[in-house]
Amino acid sequence: MAYATLMVHVELGESNAGLLRIAGDLALRCNAEVIGIAACQPIQLALADGYLTGEVIQQDLEEIGKELSVAEAEFRAALAPRITALEWRSAVIYTALYDYIAHEARAADLLITKVDRTASLFDSSRHCNMGDLVMQTGRPVLIVPTAQEALDLGHVVLGWKDTRETRRAASDALPLLRLAGRVTIVEIAPEPKLAAAQARLDDVAAWLGRHGVAAAPLVAASTGDDVAQLDAIARTQGAGLVVAGAYGHSRLREWVLGGVTRDLLLTADRCAVVAH
Repeated sequence: MAYATLMVHVELGESNAGLLRIAGDLALRCNAEVIGIAACQPIQLALADGYLTGEVIQQDLEEIGKELSVAEAEFRAALAPRITALEWRSAVIYTALYDYIAHEARAADLLITKVDRTASLFDSSRHCNMGDLVMQTGRPVLIVPTAQEALDLGHVVLGWKDTRETRRAASDALPLLRLAGRVTIVEIAPEPKLAAAQARLDDVAAWLGRHGVAAAPLVAASTGDDVAQLDAIARTQGAGLVVAGAYGHSRLREWVLGGVTRDLLLTADRCAVVAH
């Protein structure tokens, strides 16, 4: 298994330089094609005190068109000198951004996007809800912090929990794990269950070994805060990438990430690969 096609989500109205650099570096290492994607919702057609005029709506659509063109130009300028197989997809949409991107991700093996913790939670016209995106995409998602400039694969931590989501994430991340300098599988378990956790990790390490990945198991006794503990282990180990399953639940028809996934992966200063 290898990544033949990467899809990178380019956000409008801001620089995507670091994200595109990471996408380009990974595409070169995987000999992969790259699809750039961007989208935006138009201004709401109705306001509390009346309706927008046709002129205002047209101006908004023209502005979105300009921003999409700028995003495409940034994408091509960053990657065309390095990657020969490029494709661009963009649209003005009237549904949620995550819905459009999740459907288009059918064309790719890996979706690359960034998480901007400074973005307004209320600007859903330009920014994706990360929980919705991860839960609906059906592809592994490489999440890049806004200021990140490179994907550090010197040491990768696979956060293990014996669930379908984690098994899916480990399988989906195999191309990255093969590129890693070192891989550590980490499971945090209560004291009475440490032996069982060790047996599980031995199985996972053997499975990875059959796929050409040498991985070391690491079982840690739970101290009560698994999120902080796994984050501390990743920092102590100098991990540049964490791989984990994404857990969520449906609430009022909206997918939200479970606490561990959200706190560990979306607030960290390192890249993460998640799959659901």
